[in-house]
Amino acid sequence: MRSVLLSLIVGAIAYVLYTAAPQIQRAVKVLGVFRRYPEGALVKEAVTVIPDTTHCEDLHHHLPSGSLFTACEDDPQVRFKWFPPLVNFDSPELARKSRGSIHVIDPKTFTSKRLTFENFDGPFITHGIDVIDDPERAKGEAVYVFAVNHLPNPKFGKGNEPHARSQLEVFYHVIGTSSIRHLRSVWHPLIRTPNDIYAKTPTSIYVTNDHYHRDNLARIVEDVWHGAKWTDLVHIQLESLSAADSSSGVTASIALDKIHNNNGLGHGRSEQEILISQAASGVLHIAELPKTTGGGNITILHSFEFDSVIDNPSYFSDPFAKTPADDRSGFVLPGVSQGIKLAETCHNPAGEDPVIVGFAKFDGRSWESRVIFEDDSSRIRSASAAVLIAIDPKEEKGARRAWLFATGFSSKSIIAVKVDL
Repeated sequence: MRSVLLSLIVGAIAYVLYTAAPQIQRAVKVLGVFRRYPEGALVKEAVTVIPDTTHCEDLHHHLPSGSLFTACEDDPQVRFKWFPPLVNFDSPELARKSRGSIHVIDPKTFTSKRLTFENFDGPFITHGIDVIDDPERAKGEAVYVFAVNHLPNPKFGKGNEPHARSQLEVFYHVIGTSSIRHLRSVWHPLIRTPNDIYAKTPTSIYVTNDHYHRDNLARIVEDVWHGAKWTDLVHIQLESLSAADSSSGVTASIALDKIHNNNGLGHGRSEQEILISQAASGVLHIAELPKTTGGGNITILHSFEFDSVIDNPSYFSDPFAKTPADDRSGFVLPGVSQGIKLAETCHNPAGEDPVIVGFAKFDGRSWESRVIFEDDSSRIRSASAAVLIAIDPKEEKGARRAWLFATGFSSKSIIAVKVDL
C-alpha cells in the first residue's frame, strides 16, 4: 500500500513538472536568467541625455502639443530607499519628505521644463502617469495629468495595515505655461498596488494593480510563476474633480481580472483601444474598452508574447506612411532584460539593470517583432517607458528613422537615440 501511495505521489509530482515545463521555460527566458551582455555600448548611434530627468518611470507623447510628459523622483536617494512597486520600504521617513515633479520635455531641443506645483505640497512618490486633452478646450491647449503617488501608510504596524497607502493625483496644466495645478487626490480600497493609469475622460479612469501580495514569499511567486493570475484592472469613476477628501465621490469596480503581473497601460490605435502589459510574463494585450462611460468589462482582443519583460507600452503612428506597405506604425515595448535581478538591484544605487526595447507590428492576423534598442546599463539603467517620434525622411536621405525616447524607474536621465523603423 505504501509503495502504491509513493508511486502516486511521485507520478503526481512528475506530471506537475511536465505540464509546468513550458511555463518554467518561458519564465526563464522572459526574466533573462541566462541573458548576458558584454561590457560597453550595445548601440551604434550617439545617445542624447536629457538633463534634470532623474528616475522618471513613465513617459507620454502628447501629439497635439508635440510635447513629452513625465513624472520624476528627482532625489536619487529616495528610489533606492522607498519604492513599493519593488518591495522597497526601507525609509518611509525619507519618503514623507520627498516631493517628485512633473516635467514637460521638448523633443526638438531635448530640454526638460520642471513645472511648478500649485495647490500641492507633497509628498509625491512618482510612478505611472497619463495625459489627456481637456475636452472643453481645443486640442493642444490644456491637459489633465493623472499620476500614481506611493505614499507611506501612517497606520502601518496596526493590524494588517500595509507599508504603503498609494493613491492617484489629478493635475491640470495649460500648455506653454510653467505651472501645473493640483485638483484632487483619489483613493479607494480597490487601489492596492497601483502601477499605471489610463484616462478615458477626466472623470473616468483605469488603474492597474501590479501585484496581489505587497511583499513576502507569495509576491515572489507572483513574479516567477506565470500562472499566478491574481492581478486586476480597476475602473475609477469620479463625481467631481474638486473634492477635498481623497475618497469623496469615488466609485470603483473591477474591469478586468485574472491577469499575471498587470502593469503598464497605453493608448492604442483608437479611442476605444487600450494596451495592457503583463510585465513579468512579457505579454502585450490589445483590448477594447467598454462603450459605456460608467465602466464595465474590458475585452482582450489580441495578445503578443515578447521574449523579455514589457513595462509601459506605447503605440507609434507613422505620420510619413504613404501606402499600407510603407506604414511603419507599431507597438513600442520597453523593459529590463534581466528582470530576475531586480530584487537585488532595487536597493543598490550602483546596481545595473540592462535595457531592451522591442517593436512589434500587427496586421490583424499575425505579429512580427524585433529589438530596436539595447543597452548594458551604461547609458540608461532600466527601461520602463519609451516612445517613438518619427523623423522626416528628407532629413535622413530617404531613410525611415525615428527618435526613441526611453526612461526607467532607476535611470539617471531620460535618453534619446535614433533608431531605424
